[in-house]
Amino acid sequence: MTEDKKPMIHPGAAHSSPYPVSRLAPSFDTGELAAEVAKAESMLSARTGAKLRVIADQIRQLQEEARKVLTDAREEQALTHAECAFKRIPGRTYHLYRRANGRAFFSMLSPEDWGGRSPHELLGSYRLEVDYSWTPAERAGQPDDTGALVDQLLRIGGLSSED
Repeated sequence: MTEDKKPMIHPGAAHSSPYPVSRLAPSFDTGELAAEVAKAESMLSARTGAKLRVIADQIRQLQEEARKVLTDAREEQALTHAECAFKRIPGRTYHLYRRANGRAFFSMLSPEDWGGRSPHELLGSYRLEVDYSWTPAERAGQPDDTGALVDQLLRIGGLSSED
C-alpha cells in the first residue's frame, strides 16, 4: 500500500475491536449474515403486523362501543325531553305514549289502567333511576351486575377494587 493509504489499526484492546483481531476468531460469511438479518427482519415484520391487527380490532370494537353509547345517549335525551305533567320520582315506572300530533309524553297510567284501550300509541315503559337515567321496564327487574363484572375483571388482572 501507499503511505497515504495505510490500513487503520484498532489502537484499543482486542475485545473492543470492531473487527476480528485474532486468527482464532470465527470467520464471517456475509451470505449467512445477510440471511440472518433477513430472517430477523421477516420475524419483526410478522410480529409488528400481528400487533397492528390486534390494535385495529380494538379500534373497531371501541368504534362500535362509541356508536352504542351515542345511540343510547340519543334515546336517553328523547326520553328526558318527553312531555311530563308531573314530578318525576326516581324508582318509579312511567309509560311513554305518542299523541296523534306525534309528540311523546309520559303518563303514570299503564296500558292496563286504560283497560287495554289506550287513546294513544304506547312507545314503552321505563323506570326512572336515581341518576335520572331510564331503564326499559322489561330490564328494570334485572340485577345490575356491573360491579361484580368489574371486580371479576380486576381479579383476572391481579388487582382488586379495594386497591
